[in-house]
Amino acid sequence: MTWLLNEARRLKNTARWSYEGWVSAWSREKSLRQWVAVNALSIALSLVVDMTTGERALIYALGILVLAAELLNTAIEEVVDYISTDIDPRAKRAKDAGSAVVVLVALAGGVAWAVILIG
Repeated sequence: MTWLLNEARRLKNTARWSYEGWVSAWSREKSLRQWVAVNALSIALSLVVDMTTGERALIYALGILVLAAELLNTAIEEVVDYISTDIDPRAKRAKDAGSAVVVLVALAGGVAWAVILIG
């Protein structure tokens, strides 16, 4: 029973920290708010366009992945900025790679939409 209570406490802490991370990113990152708006438009469009449940699920899942990629990019930027304010090519590469992840996941969502609309 102690094990179960400990796991419940850990789950509660994880949920709280995740929520705090979301709120922090939401308040500081305009790009996260923009991607949420894009997701809202994508969901609205998916309800108008004739598509299968699987296609709709793919669109929603890729939208969530874009948000996850944006959060990871934010985390990379925060850590790099915390470690040093000096201009360093490695810091730039790390930040640019994080940004590239967001773009690639967003492109995957765009490809899914294109295939669904054309197919």
